[in-house]
Order: sequence, then structure tokens, then C-alpha cells
Amino acid sequence: MMSKQSFFQESPDFSLVLGGPLYQLYRRAHLAGPSLDLLRRRIVVIASIAWLPLLLFSAIDGHLTGVGVSFLHDIETHVRFLIAVPVLIAAELVVHLRIRPVVKQFIDRGIVIPEEVPKFNTAIESAMRRRNSVAIEVGLLVLVYTIGHWIWSGQIALGSTTWYAIREDTGLRFTLAGYWYAFASIPIFQFILLRWYFRLLVWFGFLWRVSRLNLFLTPTHPDRAGGLNFLGNSTYAFAPFLFAQGAVLSGLIASRIFYGGQNLITFKVDIASLVIVFVLFILCPLTMFMPHLTRAKRHGLREYGLLASRYVQEFDAKWIRGGAPAGEALIGSSDIQSLADLGNSYAVVREMRLVPFGLEAVIQLVIVTVAPILPLLLTIMPLEELIDRLIKVML
Repeated sequence: MMSKQSFFQESPDFSLVLGGPLYQLYRRAHLAGPSLDLLRRRIVVIASIAWLPLLLFSAIDGHLTGVGVSFLHDIETHVRFLIAVPVLIAAELVVHLRIRPVVKQFIDRGIVIPEEVPKFNTAIESAMRRRNSVAIEVGLLVLVYTIGHWIWSGQIALGSTTWYAIREDTGLRFTLAGYWYAFASIPIFQFILLRWYFRLLVWFGFLWRVSRLNLFLTPTHPDRAGGLNFLGNSTYAFAPFLFAQGAVLSGLIASRIFYGGQNLITFKVDIASLVIVFVLFILCPLTMFMPHLTRAKRHGLREYGLLASRYVQEFDAKWIRGGAPAGEALIGSSDIQSLADLGNSYAVVREMRLVPFGLEAVIQLVIVTVAPILPLLLTIMPLEELIDRLIKVML
């Protein structure tokens, strides 16, 4: 039988981010070490490539101020490249440090039975092959410069005169800064974001393969999830990704409010949709373990129910029907404690969740996603009123 230690010595190291062409480029450019160190350098360099030329070219074009939407007043651009991009880059290190131990716990907790370890190992290898795919990242790059550019220019870019484009009778004409924005900065952001979507799909695919295995779950586990609650806790690793998504939407809405004459209330559906879609995007893959949890709970209720029936019948016969040996005292008897322990065990099984996460995880992910949007409330109410309402909600 393969031991836990020998398994992890022989299996490939699991990481969603230590691989792929971009990671290798980081290494060759001395922007990352073998464990994704040099984070500050990586953030400064990438954010500078995306944002600093825009500042310089806008100064050359004379569009730092004074134009319809000047560069210095373009909230969307600054949020996108000075907040969202750095957070997405930093999120790689967070995911690397938090997801690797999660994979190890499948073995450490005995959830993957020894007979299924080879298949578990195969699932890791398959995920790592997808993570390292050159074709996928090249495809993402092509997608950015085709569909991505079309979506940005047709749906996201402001239709009025801005620092990056001058409105003319024939349409928008890019400025010098606009060409860098459209063909360098925006593609950098879109590629990083799409690469994150791909990494998440790799993770979801791995979870799906693991959920197909014969797993050993304990219905009386105190985490109320058969021992799988660590999967629910792993979702916090993706909180920076959700925060970045919220920041991007916040910047886009801010531009529409300040320069498009719209109101925050107009975007309530967009905000609600973003929160719901992305929180579900992170949590829904964990529901693949629902059949295992349902089966474990059903079997647990049946087995512990039978055990409880036998025990309470014997307890009743002994202490209620007069079957206790003469001289045996009820006070201090271990039978009472055993009855209480059995009741607690059955209660744990009855309270077992059918998904490996609780309401707390949902609430925290919602808060992280919506947090960047909260400052926009100041556009519809004074700060004092906003603080007063928040205090009332919290208290």
C-alpha cells in the first residue's frame, strides 16, 4: 500500500499558477522566482507597462487635463491598471500558497482511499498539463486581439471625446496614448483576466475528477461537512480575484456616472448580477461533491439511528425497567455520558451540510466582491448619512 509520504514524493507538485508560458516569461525576465517571489517587482513592472506610457503619451498629446474625459480624471483607467491588475497579479501568490495544501488534505485526511490514489495522481497530472498548455495561452492572446478588442471598442470604450480617442464624423480616432491603450494596455489586462478564468477552469476540472472518485467521508466529522469543509475554506483564496472584478465594475460605473450623466441606481441590476454570477462561479463547482455528502449523511443517519435504537433500548431496559445490577448507582454511571455522547454524534450527522461550505463563506465572498463598489454610494448620499446607515446595519 502506498503511504501518504511516498505519494507526495512521487506525485507532481500541484499549483494552479507555477506553469505556462507567461510564468516562464516571468522567470526569464527575472520577475518571478521558483515560488512566485519578487511579487513587488512583478506588480511594478507590469502595471508600469500598462499605465505609465498612457501618462507620458497623454502629456505629449496634451490630454492630461482639459479634454472631454482627460487622462488624470479617467477613474476607470486608473482603477483598472493601478488596482485591478496589481490585485490579480498578487492573487497568484495567494492562490499558490492556499490551494496547494488543500490538495494535500485529500490524502492527509484519508478522504481519497488508497485504492483511488493512482486516479487522484492522474487528476493532478492532467490539471498540470492543462495549466502548462502553450496552445491555450496563445489562444487567449489571439482572443484578446480579436473578440476582446471588438468588445472593448464597441461596448466599453466611451463614445465621446476622451484622452484616448477624438470623436469625429467618421467615428473615433485614436490619439497616441489611445493606440497604446487599445493595443497594449487593454490586451495586457484582458489577457491576465482571461488567464485567471482558465486557471479557475483547471481547478474546477480537477475538483470534478476528484468528485468522481470513491471518497471516504465521515458523517460525524465536527466540520459538519463530512471532513470536506476545507474545500469551502479554500474559496477564500480566490477573494482577491473577486475583489478585482468588483473594482473593474466600480471603475466602469464611476466613468458612466461622472461623464455619462447616469445614476448609480441605474446599475443596480449590473451590480447584483456581478455579485451573484461570480460568487456562484467560485462556489458552484464545490457542489459536485453533493452526491458524496448526501450519501454519507443518509448512511450516517441510518447507521447511527440503528446504533442509537439498540443503545436506548438497552439503556431503557437497564435503568427504566429495573434491569440494572443490584447496588449499581445511576449517579456517576458512564451509561449516562455515553447516551449524551451518542445523542451529540447523531445531532452532528443530522446537521451535516450537503455542500462543503456554509453561509459564512457565501457572505464573505459577497462582501469582498461588492466592497470596491461601496464608495460609489457617496454619489447618491452624503458621507454622514452613509456612515449612519452602515452603523445601523451593523448594530
